[in-house]
Amino acid sequence: MSRWIEGGINIAMKVPTHQYAQTVAFYRDTLGLEPFTEKPGNVGFIHGPNRLWIDEVHGYSQAEVWLELFTPDFPRAAEQLGAAGVVRNDAIEDLGAGFRGGWFFNPAGIVHLVREADAW
Repeated sequence: MSRWIEGGINIAMKVPTHQYAQTVAFYRDTLGLEPFTEKPGNVGFIHGPNRLWIDEVHGYSQAEVWLELFTPDFPRAAEQLGAAGVVRNDAIEDLGAGFRGGWFFNPAGIVHLVREADAW
């Protein structure tokens, strides 16, 4: 059986404005994780083999964690996920025209970005 989906390296923590500065300080100052700022306006930290992005989100009341999954063939993965009854909602965050990926939810409501490795 060929692997059609696998875990990605990116974890996004969507944090409400009223908790954002303290959350960034926690990972930077309290835990001492190595920061990266390769995308202007975004803060992230090296989190073992993963990259933890801390995204400020206006209008949220509590934080959410979003995960990334890679697939070599997004149309196939989307079809298989849909056939399994997995909910897709690309309206939650714009990925841009031509992006080879989409947003899906696990049964507990956790957001997963399923994408091809070179989708950006």
